[in-house]
Amino acid sequence: MIEEKQGELAEKVVQIRRVTKVVTGGKRMGFRAVVVVGDKGSQVGLGVGKAGEVASAIRKGVESAKKQMLKVIQTGGTIPHEVVGNFSASRVILRPAPRGTGVIAGGAVRILLELSGLKNIVAKSLGSNNSINVAKATLNALSQLKNAQDEANLRGKELRIQNVEIE
Repeated sequence: MIEEKQGELAEKVVQIRRVTKVVTGGKRMGFRAVVVVGDKGSQVGLGVGKAGEVASAIRKGVESAKKQMLKVIQTGGTIPHEVVGNFSASRVILRPAPRGTGVIAGGAVRILLELSGLKNIVAKSLGSNNSINVAKATLNALSQLKNAQDEANLRGKELRIQNVEIE
């Protein structure tokens, strides 16, 4: 996994694969790069780039990821509630964790969560372990997160917080 700092955005390459395209003259080789871009604050994006050379594929992946940035709702370094994300045959469960837990996840999920700025979270990947599908399932889960105050306003309710310590 390659990591680069570019301005405020950090980028990590999740996967590089050699792919082939069958044409009339035989097979044409190329590369596919899966890249995650995030500001380690609250935004993260996933991009896939294909090109004849690795560097070009990574560059295209970064450009694609920047176009698809997603704002992640956080409360004290973790997520406000448990959420399940699905994409194709991949399923990812994200659970909030107490302070000091760290990021308990593997592969593409871990990279996405770290670059989104989450500090304490537990994740479990179920079903297919295809990197692209797992990453997209994680983004699907992060996009489903809701802020308690916004949800209370939407429902016309008053938000009552019990004796819960949120850091």
